Amino acid sequence: MKLDSPKISSQLEEITWQQPIDELIELEDIIVSQGDIEGACLSRFRAANVVLKGWNLQNCHIDSFDLLDVRLEQCDLSNAKLSGSSIHRVEFVNCKLVGTELTKSSLGNVRFTECNLSLSGFGQSKLEKMVFAESLLQDADFYSCKLKKVLYDHCKLNAASFDGTPLKEVDMSSSEFNSLTVAMEHLKGCRVSRYQAIQFAALLGLVIKD
Repeated sequence: MKLDSPKISSQLEEITWQQPIDELIELEDIIVSQGDIEGACLSRFRAANVVLKGWNLQNCHIDSFDLLDVRLEQCDLSNAKLSGSSIHRVEFVNCKLVGTELTKSSLGNVRFTECNLSLSGFGQSKLEKMVFAESLLQDADFYSCKLKKVLYDHCKLNAASFDGTPLKEVDMSSSEFNSLTVAMEHLKGCRVSRYQAIQFAALLGLVIKD
């Protein structure tokens, strides 16, 4: 799937984060490494035309998390509460989002590559033109989401929940799982492998014979 890539300038200055934690962080036209705001409560975190390297946002509570044209490399957002976020034209590369809350958020043209999103929550969010590539999504929650053109490319989806979420424009055919939570009527139009089709048939209680 072709996404709109982040529009990031190739002429950005790189700095190491040294500012004190404030309630409002706004970054623009810069590369910032080693930011550590673990546990901070912020009213807003805004970044545009920015690269974030090695940031620690564990356990943060951010009321307005707004990313546009951003790349995050080796950042840790585990257990961060980021409900209501706006994330567009963004790449997450080798990041941790274990238990991260992204409920009621809007994400478009976003790519997660080699990320750990286990136990993450996207409930009631809108996800459009998204790629999860070679990422771990065990027990991830996509409750009552609106998914449009979403690809799970060689991901591990075991025990992920899609309760209340139609999968019409979702492709998970290259991914692995032993079980999923999903209503059978919401599988219409979902792209799956032959083996996955057998798994879903088993969920219906069918007995398959060779």
